[in-house]
Amino acid sequence: MPAKKTVATALTMEDLAQLAGVSKITVSRALRDSPLVTPETREKIRALAEQQGYRLNVSARNLRMGRSYSVAVVVEMTPVRGRPMSDPYPLELLGGITQELTTAGYSVVLTSKQLMNTAPVMGADGLILLGQGSHGEAVRTLQQTGMPLVVWGAPEQGADYIVVGSDNRKGGISAAERFIAQGRQKLVFLGDVDHAEVQERCAGFIDAMGGAATVHIIRPKAFTFEAGFDSISALLKKKGASFDGVFAASDLLAMGAIRALAEKNLRVPENVSVIGYDDTPGAASFVPPLTSVHQYLRDGGVLLARKMLGLIEGQPVASEMLPTTLMVRQT
Repeated sequence: MPAKKTVATALTMEDLAQLAGVSKITVSRALRDSPLVTPETREKIRALAEQQGYRLNVSARNLRMGRSYSVAVVVEMTPVRGRPMSDPYPLELLGGITQELTTAGYSVVLTSKQLMNTAPVMGADGLILLGQGSHGEAVRTLQQTGMPLVVWGAPEQGADYIVVGSDNRKGGISAAERFIAQGRQKLVFLGDVDHAEVQERCAGFIDAMGGAATVHIIRPKAFTFEAGFDSISALLKKKGASFDGVFAASDLLAMGAIRALAEKNLRVPENVSVIGYDDTPGAASFVPPLTSVHQYLRDGGVLLARKMLGLIEGQPVASEMLPTTLMVRQT
């Protein structure tokens, strides 16, 4: 076995590759724990590197490549009581993003819109935004950085940024079709339509209902159980209020609505049908099990990362929408 080199003849990655009998890129991937290299090869190269006193100089590599090999993920969501950051949104999206970026050798910097000016964020190779914000305000804030940007949300007319999202309009249509099949004619849409995704859900819902029913739009202050409960409770207190269906922009809103109905002795679905959105894990175990529009969030996270990697590499990239599926249960 060759003797360990001194500082004067420091071992290079090319030297290590030659000693290991592999390519330079394989050495680089192995030292970054990339799953693209088999565990056996990773262990062999790591052991050889340690024996020879080799250390991967990440800073020098990044300076040479003109990259940080990091992507900042900005979560446009203020944690509130009743809607923690541990919810499936944004965790499932983050899982898909992290899986794809780490496989490609990139680190993930998780941050919020309020911390955009920190060094790790401004030094990243690109930005992934989870949520456009009310009236697209979050998108405009990030666009000012001039960095490559990919957004989770809904495509907007004339937008000049890449969007990955669910087909929110189709999600709204599927809810309408369910209510039509049930013969529901006095409906409530529960959601803040200032958000592009919610606006698309509402538009698809109303368009598909056509003249088959009247739709009353209620804008809750948040996407929480409490907001759903308060909104429907307030509606039920109004004189002459009458409705037989609720389409909520999130599962938590739908669950809150069901609790409000139960407190007024209105049975679901006998008196009022309820449909949620997101198909969170709690939807199936709720009592009664909640009918909900399923979003493929983990797949969405993978797509967000792939679009970002394409932008960084200067490849042509286009916006893309994922399908939705109505999960029919007992509400």
